[in-house]
Amino acid sequence: MTQPTPDQILENIYQCAAATLEQTVIEDDDIRERVDYVCRCLSNRAGVRLLMSCLLGKIHRPEVDPRKPYTEIGGEESFSGRTYDEQYITHFINRHRLPCNPTTAFLTPTLRNIDQALTSARDLVGRPRDLYKKTLLLLEDVAEKRIMAETVFVESVRVLLQMRDEKLKRMASLLESLKHAEGALPLSSEAIVELIKQHLACKNASRLPVLIVAAAYQAAGDRLAESLLPLNSHNAADLQTGSIGDVEICLVGDDAVITAYEMKMKRVTIDDIDCAVTKIARAPKRINNYLFVTTDTIDPDVVEHANKFYDETGGTEIAILDCIGFLRHFLHLFHRIRTDYLDAYQALVLNESDSAVSQTLKEAFLALRQAAESDE
Repeated sequence: MTQPTPDQILENIYQCAAATLEQTVIEDDDIRERVDYVCRCLSNRAGVRLLMSCLLGKIHRPEVDPRKPYTEIGGEESFSGRTYDEQYITHFINRHRLPCNPTTAFLTPTLRNIDQALTSARDLVGRPRDLYKKTLLLLEDVAEKRIMAETVFVESVRVLLQMRDEKLKRMASLLESLKHAEGALPLSSEAIVELIKQHLACKNASRLPVLIVAAAYQAAGDRLAESLLPLNSHNAADLQTGSIGDVEICLVGDDAVITAYEMKMKRVTIDDIDCAVTKIARAPKRINNYLFVTTDTIDPDVVEHANKFYDETGGTEIAILDCIGFLRHFLHLFHRIRTDYLDAYQALVLNESDSAVSQTLKEAFLALRQAAESDE
């Protein structure tokens, strides 16, 4: 009998999980609780990807030990969990829109550079500690044949499908509640500023300043004859992408950057200015403006330092803008399209990956907007 491919195994797992969506396939209460915890741990999604990668390796190659997903361990029982993760799990997650991180678990600091088996006796340095403890216990359950790898995998996907559907229902309900406000008086510019200030005050909001500026160019780009270049991943380094800023603006019909924005959730420093000068110097064409947008206070000495480089850069202005100040000025300058701006911001927030803008942060914005429009 021909051994099924990893893709065939994953399809079988999915079909079984979908068929048992409302009923657990694990009888043991302890094991079932561990699976549920690992799958639903929103603060760290590395555990569920580690679990699925190791289970897939075990099902595809029954002779391996699911606790040994590193070839550095050596021996016939070890395998490359990262290969299964990147080549098969990623596509599986994307295809079925499962609530998992888009990147491999094996590049997280906790799971890098390991050359020993992931036994339950190991104390992996990562948070929450229970996540790693319970993930390793599940791998041990499979290795010690207390439960089959297929059963744990089906249960994991079943829980993830439930989470996906729960999320979709919540989002649909929140979006439907916004429709009920259609036809009412649009939010004022100041009300929109207050709404986005509240959103910025939420936890893990570091991606939002990028979206605040990007939404402005999406809403007013045609009027400015300027367009927004595609945004890079929130965790991609400029050296990797070749980008100049977090938000890059060019003239319509051209791809040369004329304005670059760099976002900071902290004070802009003199070192930040000097780094910007280096990036300006390596740009293929002269940039008109290199603008820092910060949510923190602006240091007058840093502003003075930035002003020195206009002549040195051949005409590039470096300036520091307050994030909310930028937003307030834009909304009053383009008052008639303030609702277009808010819709553009909402679309950008909802379309970001959960690793950049968490599901909680997305739902928070919709709830805040619904409350603001109800008050109006």
